[in-house]
Amino acid sequence: MTEALSLYVAAFVDGLVQAGVAEAVISPGSRSTPLAMAIAGNPALRFSMHIDERSAAFFALGMAKAKRRPVALVCTSGTAAANYLPALVEAHYSRVPLVVLTADRPHELRDVGAPQAIDQLHLYGRYAKWFVDLALPEEAEGMLRYAQAMAARAVGAAAAAPAGPVHVNLPFREPLVPEIDDGVWERVQALKGVPRVVNGQPTISDESAAGLYKELAAAQRGLIICGPLDRPGFAEAVTALARALDVPILADPLSQLRAGAHDKKFVIYRYDAILIYEAIA
Repeated sequence: MTEALSLYVAAFVDGLVQAGVAEAVISPGSRSTPLAMAIAGNPALRFSMHIDERSAAFFALGMAKAKRRPVALVCTSGTAAANYLPALVEAHYSRVPLVVLTADRPHELRDVGAPQAIDQLHLYGRYAKWFVDLALPEEAEGMLRYAQAMAARAVGAAAAAPAGPVHVNLPFREPLVPEIDDGVWERVQALKGVPRVVNGQPTISDESAAGLYKELAAAQRGLIICGPLDRPGFAEAVTALARALDVPILADPLSQLRAGAHDKKFVIYRYDAILIYEAIA
């Protein structure tokens, strides 16, 4: 039982790392012990502990936003997972990649009045881009590859445009303390067929881009309004478009356009102060 648990969680965590996760935020709890120990035992992962789940979720949200890559967020079973919802809603609308890992009771302890148990299936509704309820740990090679593949798929789904949070529910039976050592990692990393995550970039054809530019250039009074969009190269691209069209940009404080090395000739910062005058508006 312990060997199966150890290998399974190690394979899952290795899948996260192979897919590009480098940071994890852990809310301590009993049922999530296997995941927490596997994360702590992987030298490729940096992790931090936050007792309060709501604070942990927003800490992970800020980290993912700053790093521009998925961050793993771990909690125990029960209402602990429900405290992640506010941050997930913000991650959904802000397009921030989060991989939320909730530990759960095994299937035989669901809907039977077991303590600290709630229905965690699709807990976050449409605010999660993707959800999976993983199988219980097994040490068969096929199941270890399955754990790796589900971890990689979760990271890929979180990072794929538009980015956002995903939810992986992991049921564990007792005993909950794995034996994470060098031998476990060696066996997991020796598995063949480790999944790779390759996300494409959404693009439009040159013909469509030319048609769109022609339509925009024909407008007599053009205006570009920019809200939050933290994407590398966006500031340079949108200011180049403004220059080509000879139109102003109304830049929201979170638009990343008010500061930086890009051309700010067409960027209007204080548009709210200007638009309070009805005649100007």
